[in-house]
Amino acid sequence: MKLWAGRFSKEADKRTNDFNSSVSTDSRMYIQDIDGSVAHATMLAARGIISAEDGMKIVLGLAQIKKDITDGVLTIDPDAEDIHTFIEQTLTERIGEAGKRLHTGRSRNDQVALDIRLYLRNECDAVLGLLHDLIKSLDAKGDEYPDAIMPGYTHLQRAQPITFKAHLFAYTEMLRRDIGRVEDAKKRMNVSPLGSGALAGTTYPIDRQLTADLLDFDSYSVSTLDGVSDRDFCIELASALSLIMVHLSRLSEEIVLWCSWEFKFIELDDAFSTGSSIMPQKKNPDITELVRGKSGRVFGDLMTLLTVMKGLPLAYNKDMQEDKDAIFDAFDTVKICLTTLVPMIDTMKVLPENMRKAAAGGFINATDCADYLVSKGLAFRDAYKATGEVVALCIKKGETLESLKLEDYKGVCELFDDGVYEAIKLENCVRRRGM
Repeated sequence: MKLWAGRFSKEADKRTNDFNSSVSTDSRMYIQDIDGSVAHATMLAARGIISAEDGMKIVLGLAQIKKDITDGVLTIDPDAEDIHTFIEQTLTERIGEAGKRLHTGRSRNDQVALDIRLYLRNECDAVLGLLHDLIKSLDAKGDEYPDAIMPGYTHLQRAQPITFKAHLFAYTEMLRRDIGRVEDAKKRMNVSPLGSGALAGTTYPIDRQLTADLLDFDSYSVSTLDGVSDRDFCIELASALSLIMVHLSRLSEEIVLWCSWEFKFIELDDAFSTGSSIMPQKKNPDITELVRGKSGRVFGDLMTLLTVMKGLPLAYNKDMQEDKDAIFDAFDTVKICLTTLVPMIDTMKVLPENMRKAAAGGFINATDCADYLVSKGLAFRDAYKATGEVVALCIKKGETLESLKLEDYKGVCELFDDGVYEAIKLENCVRRRGM
């Protein structure tokens, strides 16, 4: 029987039930729903709103339901309207009249708002742990090759020499910002809506601070209307998750390039690659390609949440049922991407010789050559022009800056001497920049 059945004279059409049901999505919050109900029942008994005996029956009954669902003894009814209804009705079936008292002073509106905050709080912790794992993997891989020199790029053109470790460090900086964003959003989310009721609170003498403390919230929502209708935290978290996917997608794009034959800076482990059904030579970086593709899912989840919330009057509206599909999918997608990327990074083989060869071939020490002339007293713009002429001469002769003869250098500018070769040595270029 529906919780709202008393107002209606006939059963809802099955199509209405199917369309209205959210149990397939919100059933994953059964632990949070039960924990929230335990806190609510404890508060009701403490305030004398229900008897201590009924409070104890409810708490023990809920604990057994949680255990039975977790152990697979109790199966969540797929035809239930939602997880909240299923648990309350199961509780009443098991403990009788006391189970009907659980919902005293509470609405499904503040119950749902509570559950999703509790659930996402745990999800934040899971993502934060995985971000730390990826940072450790990138740092460890960089530490394996601290002296490996590679080209740094702008416009995907070889620009200046850097170390492989410095390149990976740029991604760990992005991920540290991601950690900060998730932590900030989690902190703002950690406010209990319980006690907001449907929208205007309750006439019962409840203790909102007690339930907030029992559930480890920092505070409770001052505005009851906002308490049940706020989904800013979902949008904020989806935004933070979207930025994580931007960074993972950028890293994935680099790995796709690096393991191609055109670059061959790395080689992915066989366990984290796939082959072709027709081309036996292929070793495809499917994981990183999927990460790039899955970023679009998370961006779409963010757009879903923004669109759902943009036109809703206060307070709760059924549109908000769509919040869970979107934010759950965003977290699921980010977690599976991080979970798969970490061991892929751990096992990938770096080819520093190929990196060094690429760094030597793109005139990426030309700026250092110009700086050398500046150290001899030439104005930078004149040094820039002279170095450009040297590069053009190298191209014409099929030489590099390192292999060009000193007489050719002097033919462009008399200020060049043997010191230029030390100045343009890639290792020295990198060392001087602290890269």
